[in-house]
Amino acid sequence: MSNEEVLRVADVSVRRGTRTILGPLTFAISPGERWVILGPNGAGKSTLLNLLATRAFPTSGKIFVLGKEMGKVDLFELRTRIGLAGVGISEDIPYEEKVRDVVVTAAYAVLGRWNEDYDLWDESRAVALLTTFGVRDLADRAYGTLSEGEKKRVQISRALMADPELLLLDEPTAGLDVGGREDLLRRFSEFSSDPLAPATVIVTHHIEEIPVGTTHALLLKDGAIAVSGPVQQVVTDEHVSAVFGVAVSISFDGSRYFARAAL
Repeated sequence: MSNEEVLRVADVSVRRGTRTILGPLTFAISPGERWVILGPNGAGKSTLLNLLATRAFPTSGKIFVLGKEMGKVDLFELRTRIGLAGVGISEDIPYEEKVRDVVVTAAYAVLGRWNEDYDLWDESRAVALLTTFGVRDLADRAYGTLSEGEKKRVQISRALMADPELLLLDEPTAGLDVGGREDLLRRFSEFSSDPLAPATVIVTHHIEEIPVGTTHALLLKDGAIAVSGPVQQVVTDEHVSAVFGVAVSISFDGSRYFARAAL
């Protein structure tokens, strides 16, 4: 793995019994890049994200994350350098946990506050992140009482708590109404425009949910990479139509992408 790479996936496959459900995949992500993974239901997006998050292991091939090869490194330590937000994490957060504690406990890569010793810097960073994503006023609420949109914002704040070098977001705007989606995408784009922001990978079904500033895209179909590379070369009528199995017209307004059925 090159020192210039945040992540490298090398000839990786995942099999269930005799069936290959993902791969073989090969690609790399460099510092400062903003990736989106697109594909229809069942394409393998969530499986791939779990691999990148070190939450699952490939059947074959190698994955290098932040210069470390999976299978040859202490994963607990490595996971403190990876920010992750998605359904899997959300389901494990205790219903009664205060929002502030949901975020601050990420400093120790744990869920549920026990006897960890957090200093003023930890508390201040947690509040700052909640402010960035518009939910500071919810800091003392129980996580389980939040709306879906509010939970998404808290999850992203938690994912960023440990100042990760790689940020992975699984369908961060799923289930949100248009207002909530647009506000969250705006806040995320503003955050990720900082040159010091981590490399990011976002998984989504929807072209409209590609944030401003995205640099690269990977289209998955039937567990294989259909095409990957710079986003404007990947998110095209031809490629998206082939992957989703319907004629689609893609438009780009200079910052955001939109899709509609081709006439």
